[in-house]
This record gives sequence, structure tokens and C-alpha cells, in this order.
Amino acid sequence: MNTINFCMRCGGKLEARKDRENKIRPLCKSCGWVYYENPIPAAACVVLNEKNELLIIKRKFAPNAGEWALPSGYMEVYQTPEQTAIDELQEETGLIAEIDEFLGYFSGPSPIYKNIINFGFFMKVIGGKLQAGDDAEEAKFVPLDKLPEICFASHRYFIEKIVEKH
Repeated sequence: MNTINFCMRCGGKLEARKDRENKIRPLCKSCGWVYYENPIPAAACVVLNEKNELLIIKRKFAPNAGEWALPSGYMEVYQTPEQTAIDELQEETGLIAEIDEFLGYFSGPSPIYKNIINFGFFMKVIGGKLQAGDDAEEAKFVPLDKLPEICFASHRYFIEKIVEKH
């Protein structure tokens, strides 16, 4: 609640009060608008090459700059989870892919937002050239038994799901 202080509708001051569900939320004293703190949607990409090696990226920026993760990103309002995965993979690795399988979702805390819902996708590369881009410092395929520490719990969850299948 301490992240937002003013109404997004009228600009009035927000204060913590009980809403119609009897929950304490930031409410606008002027127009009655209620701020609902919802989880932020994201998508993560799981890609294996023909040697059964996993594609990972080294993060260029915070959170977790310099640490390893799956290619991933937050959804924009105009995107589906699938489109987010396709776009993020290309932006971060130069690879063009299509969705092969929905791996499920992971809900949990985030270093930036209070909570995220991360949608995991197993993806099939159909083009492009592997190269780090966007917010990735490095992009490479690594054998599953030689993976470095993966910084996000949601990414570790999706990796475990794919390892069970392969």
C-alpha cells in the first residue's frame, strides 16, 4: 500500500480504509476509487536444443543483474502470455520461436512487485541467430546437469517441469 498515494482516476489523496468487502485497501477520499494490488503477469521461456541443453541468459539489469535466468519478461497490456514469451525470447536471445507446450504457471513473490503470476512455455526455435540482446548480458545453451544457479524460483520451477519430461 505504501507504493501508491494518489488516485489514478482523479488525483485525490488515498487513505487506508475498509472497502465493501471489509478489506483494508487504499481508497480515494474524493471519488471513492479503490486501489486493488493485483499480481503482475509475466512469461518465461524454456528452450532445449538438439543436444538437450537449456537456453539461459545472464541478466544485464536489476533485479538480479549478473545472475542466470530463463528468457522472460512482464506482459504488456496488449499482449497475451504466449505473445509475451515469443517477444521476450527474440528480444533477449535473437531466436524466433513458437509455443510448443504450456508448462503451467507459478505464483509467488517478486523482487520488483509484491507478487507475480509467471506463465511458463516450452518453445521450439524456428529461426533467428543466438545473441544476447535487450536486457541480457549473455545468452547460451548449457547442459541440464551443468546449470549455474538460476535466480528466480519460478524459472527453477519451469526447469524442473521440463527435466521431468526429458
